[in-house]
Amino acid sequence: MEAPPLDMVFGFEIDTSDAQAVEDFYGPWLGWTFEPEPAPSADGTALTRVTAPGARAPMGQIRQRPAAAEGISLRVESADVAADAVRLQQLGAKVVTPAAQDGDGTVRARITDPRGNLLTLVAPAGGLSPQAPRPGAMAQFELSTTDLEATRAFYSAAFGWTFQYDPGSVGTPYHGIQTRGPIPTGGAYDHSGDPQAPEFATISVLAADVPDTLARAIALGAKADDEPRSTAYGLVFARLIDPRGNRVGLFSLPQG
Repeated sequence: MEAPPLDMVFGFEIDTSDAQAVEDFYGPWLGWTFEPEPAPSADGTALTRVTAPGARAPMGQIRQRPAAAEGISLRVESADVAADAVRLQQLGAKVVTPAAQDGDGTVRARITDPRGNLLTLVAPAGGLSPQAPRPGAMAQFELSTTDLEATRAFYSAAFGWTFQYDPGSVGTPYHGIQTRGPIPTGGAYDHSGDPQAPEFATISVLAADVPDTLARAIALGAKADDEPRSTAYGLVFARLIDPRGNRVGLFSLPQG
């Protein structure tokens, strides 16, 4: 079984004050490779491309600034970044960074959704080049919310996403999210009724062996946030908190 290529949510950005520390964790752990961007961002932030093992194009970026708040933001493709930022603001989002063009021609803006999650709207200069993810690559995205209906209402109006309850959920109710294609490329954990549960939006990495991949992350300084569990149909998943405080999901596909 193969994970489908990502579509509308196609990558990520890691904000940090210490890019080397990020590389020192994710390089040995997942085999990610890193290359400085040839052109700086519009605001002068130091940028580093992130590429998964065997991938033909980068899947993400490290953005280093002094005293930056540590975090991961999902990249969402946009045909008109400036117009989408205004439209999403009318739906309850907040514009953090207005639309601007980077040195390579990519246009981007940053918003927070009504739940406080950071998203990056991106119009890639060269378009997208979808590729089926391999182990070590971002292969899905995850939301966690204490108000599923509010989250569903925003993302449905903002991007046309559809949410469907997964009857194979283990523990917290889970809803698959379809962004463009017929197969979900993301999901939402429904913590409605539990105001103490965390709100987040993050990446989920494909793993050949979830328990082993989690154990190796812990050996490098991460902490387990959700121990490995299996669904009724054989998907194994877990989640960790990396040494910079970012939540990252893991999953492996059913075998056979």
